[in-house]
Formats: sequence, C-alpha cells, structure tokens
Amino acid sequence: MNDTRLKLMEAIARRRMISASYNGNRMTLAPHLMFERRGDLFVSALNLGKNWRSEEERRLGHFKLDGLGAAELLEDGFEPLPSFEAAVPHDDDTLILAI
Repeated sequence: MNDTRLKLMEAIARRRMISASYNGNRMTLAPHLMFERRGDLFVSALNLGKNWRSEEERRLGHFKLDGLGAAELLEDGFEPLPSFEAAVPHDDDTLILAI
C-alpha cells in the first residue's frame, strides 16, 4: 500500500485535512470519500483553496490518487459538507472508505 493512500485513508478516518500536489498545483483538501473506478483509486474531497461564489456552491471534486503527490497529513480537522452522503459518484464505482 503506498504512502499517499495510507495518508488519505487516515485523513478520511480522522477528518483531517491533507496537503498534496495535483497537476502541478499545491492544494489543501478535505477528503470525504475514497472509491475505486475501473481498478483506479480516487478520493472525493473539498478543495479548500478554490474560490466558491457561495457556501452553497461548495462541492466535492474527484481526484485520482495516482495524480496526488507529496501528500502531507495536516493537524487541522474539518467538518463534512452538510450535503455529503457517503455514496460513490457512479453506480459501478466501489466504496473503499468514507467519513
């Protein structure tokens, strides 16, 4: 099991934020869910650095674990989005872990 996967699983289980590089950008994420799609692992997370027009607009993005690098588990915790449901995005996805 790779280090990024372990850190993300801990972040989900403990509701802690994570900092990671994705497509050349450093992001702070609040991971809510990990799932498998066609053999690849993904995490559904709120990108805390993204500018949202309103609190109601905030939603989870889906990030492929292979694209996340230099992951660091942060001390800061987070509250799940009020609209969060522990369900995978597509019917053929497999839930691995959710808050």
